[in-house]
Amino acid sequence: MNVQDFNILFVIWRECIEALLVVGILNAWLSHRPAQEQRTGRIWLWSGVAAGLAGALVLAFLLLTVGDMLSDDAQDYFQTAIVLLAAGLIVQMVFWMRKHGRTLKKELHASLTDVADKANWLGVFTLAALAVMREGSEAAVFLYGTMAGISASNYNALVAALIGLAAALGTYWLLQLGSRVLSWNAFFRITEVMLLFLAGSLLLTGIDHLISLGVLPPLSARLWNTSAILSDNGMLGGLVSGLTGYRARPVLIEVLVFFAYWTIVLWFLSRPRALQTA
Repeated sequence: MNVQDFNILFVIWRECIEALLVVGILNAWLSHRPAQEQRTGRIWLWSGVAAGLAGALVLAFLLLTVGDMLSDDAQDYFQTAIVLLAAGLIVQMVFWMRKHGRTLKKELHASLTDVADKANWLGVFTLAALAVMREGSEAAVFLYGTMAGISASNYNALVAALIGLAAALGTYWLLQLGSRVLSWNAFFRITEVMLLFLAGSLLLTGIDHLISLGVLPPLSARLWNTSAILSDNGMLGGLVSGLTGYRARPVLIEVLVFFAYWTIVLWFLSRPRALQTA
């Protein structure tokens, strides 16, 4: 498994866990309702999950269809845009979970209580569908963006995605056990750091594409060469590059974008949580 396959596995794993978290909260809430409400609510719940999956698959199909319809030059621009969009969505996902993670269960329960009181189970359907479609759509964009930037094997990507899904189910089960070793809080803190590094790597990949397309100037010749220490073409260096955006021979615009990205991210993360959730 190469670094791109690992990135696919990791993002699918994380996206699936977020979707499972919402669906799990909805299902747990229904288990405390009267028997008749449980049966009705679960029909709407799993119908919503199915609708969300269908919506994500439609988006994936549209991405592939549009990409194939474009000319070679237009396809390069389209794929570069998807790479940059994938980077933005990953950052947005991290910030969204920081904002809603602690209150997500309370917010969902409040919405569900209102739904049950009004006997309007469409709300359960909508919550489940939006949660699954949101995570599925982000995963579809990431998959397309990752594979657009490399000569990737569809088979390997599919295997990595399926492993990510299986790993998500296993991780969710462990987290539900309430283990002191693997808590929800620790899980999100660790994976958000990994995701932010991955988003930075995708951002630099997009910048590299824009330079090769002549959209952005490199602003300089190669500033330095650390290939003797860690080459980004080697096995270890390629892994570090794919996970963090490391460049052994960067040009000025890559360095500027890298530092600008982390300055903005660290500024946001350093803000008091009350301001982040305002």
